[in-house]
Amino acid sequence: MTRRGLFNSAACSALMVVAGQPIWAQDAAPSEAPVAESAPAAPPPFSFDLLTEAMRERALKDPEPVPPLEGFLADLGYDDYRQINFLPERARWAVPGSQFRVQAYHMGWLFAEPVRVFDVVDGTAQEIVFSTDDFEYRHELGERVPHHFNLPGVAGFRLHYALNRADVLDELVSFVGASYFRALGRHNSYGLSARGLAINTGLPGGEEFPRFTAFYLERPQDGAQQVVVNASLESPSVTGAYRFVITPGADTVMEVTARLFFRADVAQLGVAPLTSMFLYAANNREYFTDYRPKVHDSDGLMIVRPNGEVLWRALNNPPRLSVSVLAEPAMRSFGLYQRDRDFEHYQDAEARYEKRPSLAVEPLGNWGAGSVRLVEIPSDLEVNDNIVSFWAPDEAIRAGEMREFRYRLHWGALPPDPNGDLAWVADTRAGSGGVSGAKAEPGTRKFVVDFEGGVLGQLPAGAEVTPVVSIMGGDALTTVLSKIDGTRIWRLVVDVRGRPGTVTELVAHVAGYDRKLTENWLYQWVQE
Repeated sequence: MTRRGLFNSAACSALMVVAGQPIWAQDAAPSEAPVAESAPAAPPPFSFDLLTEAMRERALKDPEPVPPLEGFLADLGYDDYRQINFLPERARWAVPGSQFRVQAYHMGWLFAEPVRVFDVVDGTAQEIVFSTDDFEYRHELGERVPHHFNLPGVAGFRLHYALNRADVLDELVSFVGASYFRALGRHNSYGLSARGLAINTGLPGGEEFPRFTAFYLERPQDGAQQVVVNASLESPSVTGAYRFVITPGADTVMEVTARLFFRADVAQLGVAPLTSMFLYAANNREYFTDYRPKVHDSDGLMIVRPNGEVLWRALNNPPRLSVSVLAEPAMRSFGLYQRDRDFEHYQDAEARYEKRPSLAVEPLGNWGAGSVRLVEIPSDLEVNDNIVSFWAPDEAIRAGEMREFRYRLHWGALPPDPNGDLAWVADTRAGSGGVSGAKAEPGTRKFVVDFEGGVLGQLPAGAEVTPVVSIMGGDALTTVLSKIDGTRIWRLVVDVRGRPGTVTELVAHVAGYDRKLTENWLYQWVQE
């Protein structure tokens, strides 16, 4: 994390800020003097530094109110919105040599605030105007929509690229709604999302949702396998300039630069926030009557420390809002992972949860002192994103400050290293405590953790290894570690007694031969 000085104002003199959006000097109102007819003005210059200066200036002013939708856009409801599709043949950048295509999301329904999209070519920016001619309006909706009507903006956009097959342009990345965006690695299907910024998530005063107000898409050169997206961000407390350098592949990588200018003090800043869904798995399966064994987009939060130590915090769907704080002043990465890739464990032929991507955040540069936060929200429906994770700085954020954060986002399967030294957490199970076949002991719960692979997985059943278990807010009644015959899995079973209305924190790993042999397993048992 670094503090940045202001940019040279002379280098940024081409920028102005009007009605809450950065525009260029050539787009300003004409002078009163008559002007003879002439050739159209050249597109104004664009660069990320110019956008940064525009957002710095924008932070000195109050946010502009967003005008209400009018006409047919104001009348679009949920059922109407489902009848709207972008026409693929109207995609932008559909020229010989281009590896990417741009499609837009329609305004209306939940998307009432216009987003502007610009095409950046040779260092100049030209707005892309979308109209009703770019969309298909099915059934009776088509009779209510005016033809050749230029939309005041769009809800967002998506990029298509030949990710899985050379002859098919798959959807690669999508930016739509507030500052949310999603991407895919090869053979993934959409699951969790990232966000540009999180403000006061999980705090009593309520959350503030910054939004991307405009995007500046740098048109790639012929044959380029990489694309750059710039974005302006705004909310009551902050403005920002963002740059995403996107490289598709088996793991799609985004290198992000976020330059933030604060209008107001912020109680809790969430950097590189991730949003996902965890309904149930083997740790809380008994609370759901569903034929599917598991339903989740992610099953764990993973943190990799500078020395290679790994924390695996198994996700939960608690009975009440739960916030976990893991102090990490320096780390290699953190992220939400979908580790279980076996269809048999989900049995959902439509959702295909086993194909959902994992997402790791790799900090670049020194972010300073801070912590990884995990917010788990009770949910009884899989349509709710009830998991949020982000990094929060310890230092208070004050009005008038500027912060810059750089990081990489890795989207893909991101499996454990089969040749790594540490055994990884393959599964977390939980159920009634006590001896199987006997009446459960009140106030107890059994936790079963499977560690797979690594040096531990190669050891015989009689190896001199020891479970190391730490419990806060409860007591361990029994602890048993054994190897499952014919596998590389060692199973740890712990019976824990807690107290009603409390939170019990569990941490465990396996050690032996003067070394740690597994990841650190973490879990939070929240009792009503």
